[in-house]
Order: sequence, then C-alpha cells, then structure tokens
Amino acid sequence: MAHNLKFKIPLCLITIAMKYKLGDFVRFVDEKMEGFVTRIIDEQMIGVTGDDDFEIPVLASKVTSVHGYEPAGMKNNINKDSVNVAQIPAAEFETKGIYLGVVSDPKANAVVHFYLLNNTSYQLLTALTTEKQQVYKGEFAGLTGPKSSVKIYSAQLADLQLWPAFIFNITYYTTQNIKPAAPVVFNNKFKAKDFSGAKKKLPLLNEMGWLIQLDEPELIIDAQKLKESFFKPAEEKNEIEKPAAEVDLHIEKLRDDYQLLKNSEIMDIQLSRFHKALDAAIVHQLPDMVFIHGAGNGILKHELHKALSKHPKVKTFMDAHKEKFGYGATKVIFK
Repeated sequence: MAHNLKFKIPLCLITIAMKYKLGDFVRFVDEKMEGFVTRIIDEQMIGVTGDDDFEIPVLASKVTSVHGYEPAGMKNNINKDSVNVAQIPAAEFETKGIYLGVVSDPKANAVVHFYLLNNTSYQLLTALTTEKQQVYKGEFAGLTGPKSSVKIYSAQLADLQLWPAFIFNITYYTTQNIKPAAPVVFNNKFKAKDFSGAKKKLPLLNEMGWLIQLDEPELIIDAQKLKESFFKPAEEKNEIEKPAAEVDLHIEKLRDDYQLLKNSEIMDIQLSRFHKALDAAIVHQLPDMVFIHGAGNGILKHELHKALSKHPKVKTFMDAHKEKFGYGATKVIFK
C-alpha cells in the first residue's frame, strides 16, 4: 500500500537564525573561533565578524551565544516601575527632549544600535514600525520612563542604503496635572547625510554617537531677522581664515561618516578641501603649502597636480619630504 508522505522542515530549523540579533557575541561550536553577529543573512544563516574584521557566513545552528557582553557598553536605563514615578514640580517638568541616539558597537564596528532617549518628564508609550517596499514590520513597543533610554533596533551601517523607513508613534503620559503634548508621528528614511555631522556626547547614554530629535519644534521664521541677513554689511562677513602650512586630505580627517560615502563623493570632498585651502593660502600670501594626499591609487594626486599645473599663482610643485611622507604629499611653491 503506497503512502503519500510529505516531509516538512521543522519550524525550529527555519527560524533558528532569528534568535540572534546584530551585535550578539557568539562562539563557533566546531571551531575555536568567536565573534559578533554583524549580519542576518536569512532564516538559517548569519554573518559573524571576528577580531580580524572579516565576516564569515555560518549556519546559526553552528554557533552558540556567549552571555555577559552588553552591546555598545551601555545598560538600558529604563525604569521598570515607571508607572509609579515621583511627582515633579510643574515648574521643573520637562516637556521637550525625545531623541533617537545611534551608537556604533565598540566590538562590532559594522553594527549600529538605535536607542530611544527620553529626556522629558513624561512617560512615553512608543511603537516603532519599519516599512520597506510596502512591507511593514513591528520592531518595538513599550513604555519608556522619564530620563531613561531603551535600545529599539540594530542595523548594519554599511547597508544604510537598504535600511527600511522608520515610523515612530509616540504618546505622552503622566499622572500629574500636566497637559500632555500632541502625539509624535515621525516617519523617515535615513540617508548618509543624516550621519554626516560629527558625533556628539549623547544624553542619558554618555556615549559618542549621532543624535536625531524626534520632537523637533516647528520652525518659526523671524521675518525681520531674515530681512537683516540679506542686507548684512560687508564688514560683518566672515573673513577667510589663514590655513595651516600642511593640509591633510585623507577623508577620515575630513569627515566622520567617510565609511558611508561613495568613492566619487570622497573625491569631491577632498578636492573641495584642496581648492579651499589653496585659495586661502593665496589670499594670505603664504610662500608655500604641503598637501598630504597619500599614495593610494594615485588618482587624488593626479587631480591635484593637474589643477596646480594650470593655476596662475603656482610657481612650481614637487613631492614633499619623501623621508616623512614617501610619495604621499605634494609641496606647492607660490609666486
């Protein structure tokens, strides 16, 4: 008698990768290796990065969690008994200060963690939903107490272009005789420019990272000040600062977010800095200037030399201090 047998993959095998999160510290079962989860590839595979910064794809069933490591070196500062918070005098009640803090994981630099920072005196009822190609996913829902923080999401920094849109719905709550503010609805698809600024010390976390305000007040345009800005006297304009004798054009010296930039963007930034410094040197009548461009593939050096060879104020240029820079710097002599 024939049997119509259907074999099914156990659900536990299909979803085994889902028990790991970005930033988790894991150890290989069959090898003497360990590292941090830096990518969720699919339902069964994850990417693990070790001390050599090389990401290895591996079956999630072939690693095990190592407990005791806390991502980003921080503890969630959420008050579990936040419903019973202390009463705050009305004059001291903070009504503004809801932020999204983005922090690089100190052990797995490819991973960033998103924290909801509640610097207000309200309790916040928060829901985070992500959306990508009309597919919605609930990522976080919870209560965040006053002056506290909670981790709500993690992602690969290099995959920023692939990140979903973030949709926040935040409701204010307090047992005090304080009128609650209107709920915050924040919908944003982050881009590289959102992380182009320098990192700053984040409130509540005391870590360096990027800070995005979610309850940003509406922009109020002062017509008089706007008018005055158009007719500002010439003497109030900023003067061109005297540049340093050596200008380092390495992109990591110019931008904190250089890992997010395309090669063409990096080149544009470096050339812009070069031309700005060159013009400033001429304005201040410097006798010479050194541009540190690195050896690399020689493209930046070629572009600099091409511009210098056509510049009417440049007398000559040459490789600078070979014993110090090798062929990675150019000295310019002005007329």
